[in-house]
Amino acid sequence: MCSPSAIRALSLEFKSLQDEPVEGFRVKLVTDENLFEWEVAIFGPPHTLYEGGYFKASMKFPPDYPYSPPTLKFLTKVWHPNVYENGDLCISILHPPVDDPQSGELPCERWNPTQNVRTILLSVISLLNEPNTFSPANVDASVMYRKWKESRGKDKEYENIIKKQVLASRLEAEKDNVTVPTTIEEYCIKHKSKPQEVDAHLTDFYDDDYDMDDDDDEDEDENDEFNEDNEDSGNGES
Repeated sequence: MCSPSAIRALSLEFKSLQDEPVEGFRVKLVTDENLFEWEVAIFGPPHTLYEGGYFKASMKFPPDYPYSPPTLKFLTKVWHPNVYENGDLCISILHPPVDDPQSGELPCERWNPTQNVRTILLSVISLLNEPNTFSPANVDASVMYRKWKESRGKDKEYENIIKKQVLASRLEAEKDNVTVPTTIEEYCIKHKSKPQEVDAHLTDFYDDDYDMDDDDDEDEDENDEFNEDNEDSGNGES
């Protein structure tokens, strides 16, 4: 049975991500009646092998969320060291917070209730470009990635597979009427617009302060003249 706290947490998170979308991904409910299953669209970051990619995934939440982590499964084919053949993602942040020395993971790297959908998906985007090859879910992809990395891109096998998958995902985006960001400006448009607005307000703020200071100086000068004419109005000190 789903707990009221889980329903409340997911409602707030979903509303937040709709009101203030984050660059790199979009989320929607699979059905409006079920808060515990989301469809995620992850966009490949510019200047990476996954640039221009449109990767759909399913995110399912447990009844006691956020005390237990959700699961994430790619619906789009993704050739990656940390993605199983069936699309299941293997990442520390989604592993239950238990002490398991055999895993090679520290407890602090695993799930904790302070995490949320935003931090999960940003971690997934980061993982696309920087996979963990020490405990791979896809051994073949991990070997190919290492060869590509060590050869400084001369060994093209890994790169070519990714490019084919990105191209196929673009066709899927067209079917879904989704515009995939391909430049830094498009990808980070939300992130870049806010600082500019803040900077403008800050400039106005400091300009106003500067004008106020000038007015204060004039007022002080007038007060000084007034005090000189009325010496008994002060405390006797100049």
